Amino acid sequence: MRRLSPSWIGFIALPIIGCCALPSVTSAEETATAVIESDEAANWEASNPIVPIPDPPLGIGTDENLPAKLTDFEDPPTPERVRLGRWLFFDARLSADNSVSCATCHRPEHAFSEPTPTSTGIGGQVGGRKAPTFTNLAWATLPHFFWDGRAASLEEQAGGPMINPIEMGNADHQVVVDKLSKIRGYAKYFEEAFGTPDITIERITKAIADYERTRMSGNSPWDRWRAGDQDAVSDDVKKGHRLFFGNAFCNNCHKGPNLTDGDFHNLGVGWDAETETFADVGRYAVTEEESDKGAFKTPSIRDVSKRAPYMHDGSVKTLREVVELYSKGGIPNPYLDRKIDRRFAERLDLSEKQILQLVAFMESLDGEGYQDTAPTSFPQ
Repeated sequence: MRRLSPSWIGFIALPIIGCCALPSVTSAEETATAVIESDEAANWEASNPIVPIPDPPLGIGTDENLPAKLTDFEDPPTPERVRLGRWLFFDARLSADNSVSCATCHRPEHAFSEPTPTSTGIGGQVGGRKAPTFTNLAWATLPHFFWDGRAASLEEQAGGPMINPIEMGNADHQVVVDKLSKIRGYAKYFEEAFGTPDITIERITKAIADYERTRMSGNSPWDRWRAGDQDAVSDDVKKGHRLFFGNAFCNNCHKGPNLTDGDFHNLGVGWDAETETFADVGRYAVTEEESDKGAFKTPSIRDVSKRAPYMHDGSVKTLREVVELYSKGGIPNPYLDRKIDRRFAERLDLSEKQILQLVAFMESLDGEGYQDTAPTSFPQ
């Protein structure tokens, strides 16, 4: 029998050894990777755990024409979607340059509004409007979102800033989808929230909107007083309440559990009498109805003390100045709302004491239920 030389033995043996060894190395690498990814996911989830859908705080969910709880809605938020939405809301990677998240302008500490007159987007670009709060908007009385009502749902509102060139600055929504699809860690949470790991703009905005729906504000001192706790507020608050819902006529527009009619009104803010134009035409840009020029959506006044300066352009610095603006009948212009126009509405001419009482009333509307901080860890 012919004997193989040592060189032939090596030639034959090496491939055999290699074929047997490689799978074990690959398997070990995969195991190590899986362990690392599992540890990372545990860290992400610890900073953003799944929590039950909260019940509305005192004073919210009391509109007899709307569901009492979030879980009573036709398509209610789910804990998994809310968790995903919370990550997405605070994730600056949704912007073109990774610098701006939803929370950049909608800040939790300011009741999801901001302390500046208007918002600043990517590249330091300053917009013309202030970020409005979205607390309690699960119970929006009318399907109008943004100051001018151009969005018909919270989902549509969530998607708008992503493709606004001076806000989050993406060329289109597909850019956002593609970017998130490359972040492997998000796939698991889209699957938990929607049943499959597919990432679409509809799913992104749905998750963000469901998180926003859970940001509710109630159980304020005013709510507790209304519920029977006579010591919850001061005498000035009680007098301010009577003025607000009485001779000051504030509840002509600020009404319902969230203290807004959800409609559009012209107060004259931004009117230039010299040029006879508005700096911002407001609702008119959406409807092109002449009567909508200079009209903006009535904001909720819950937590209003946390949202100075005021109005769509942040041009009114204090609550006192807001009351004074209403007291004098707004700023005269051809489209001034009849509910404030003193040619049609009763003159207020509030006294100093009455102004302070109304301010005290509004300050008593600071509630709880919306507070949050950003997750410390995000899917990678």
